[in-house]
Amino acid sequence: MKKLLFTLIALAWMPALAAGQVVEEIIARVNSQIITKSEFGRSKDQLRDEAKQQDPTNAEKTYTDREKDVLRDLIDQQLLLDKGKDLGISADTDLIKQLDGMRKEMKLATLEDLEKEAEKQGVSWEDFKQTQRNRIITQKVIGQEVGGHLALNKDDVEKFYYEHKDEMAHAEFIRLSEILITPKAAPATTAPDPNSPAAPDDAAKQAADAAALTAAEARAKDVLKQLHDGAAFDEIAKKNSDGPSAADGGALGTFERGKLAKELEDKTFALKTGEITDIIRVKQGYAILKVEEHEAAGVPSLKDATPRIQDALYYQKLQPALRSYLTKLREDAYIDIKQGYVDSGASPNQTKPVETTTAKEADAKKLAKKHKKLGIL
Repeated sequence: MKKLLFTLIALAWMPALAAGQVVEEIIARVNSQIITKSEFGRSKDQLRDEAKQQDPTNAEKTYTDREKDVLRDLIDQQLLLDKGKDLGISADTDLIKQLDGMRKEMKLATLEDLEKEAEKQGVSWEDFKQTQRNRIITQKVIGQEVGGHLALNKDDVEKFYYEHKDEMAHAEFIRLSEILITPKAAPATTAPDPNSPAAPDDAAKQAADAAALTAAEARAKDVLKQLHDGAAFDEIAKKNSDGPSAADGGALGTFERGKLAKELEDKTFALKTGEITDIIRVKQGYAILKVEEHEAAGVPSLKDATPRIQDALYYQKLQPALRSYLTKLREDAYIDIKQGYVDSGASPNQTKPVETTTAKEADAKKLAKKHKKLGIL
């Protein structure tokens, strides 16, 4: 990012907007954006909640160890968002796909229903979308600017394999995906008479259930034919599966031998990687399972272990490379931190912004905008 001639001034407090109103404190400026004390506090609260969820026993220690990096992470995000803007990266299409995937997973009819569900849980829909949009943009920038330049060679993979070979031993397991077809209840043709005592017609209900089950079986057979004709399992699952895994292409996860119901285990563990079962009658309806991966017990071969080793090495190299990249972004940016706060990712080569009073009005506008969003104005 080219250095821009920002005019900044260090302000501890802005003048009160009106009697009795709380004024936010600006604790950092990153290029043309500001970070407020309330944002900093919310990030710390979120970190504390995450620490409690991840490891309740050591939550306080985890929080204390990571608290020093809260401001660093906020600055990191803003630098990546700025870079995303420079690169012309958009998140609109990905955001719609992501929200639609969430809608399907929650079995909701429309995105409006998803919005209502968020609001029921006290979540601001606009804030939620902005958070997801920011995450998508930062991930794209990292992938393009950092991950895309990481080189993994054959020697690295072999070295990792032989150094960690004993740790790779495992029980026999399979990784499964599913397409689940459930019976659809037939809609009632006539409304019940509220003045007549209800008399359940067991025979009619059984007939309707049987018809629905037959229709579900026919759907399952059609899906199986599409798969045998070469259709992609994950795409068919997204379009046709009634299971909660549909949004993820039917992915169910991995299962060691002895962890599945015997009927399912017998049918799936007999298959090789890439093979699919016939239609299986299950409690919910009919299922078709695909064995995405099948590994025998023991230490995997170097060839079989290579994809996972590459992933491990990628993330092992990604963190220091990302930190180096963010340091360079800091050196090309204008960052001003209020006294008493520390950016643990700061570079000694950062340029100190030129402070003039001409930034006061711009800061006031940014702060007022945040106040309005929070309902203060």
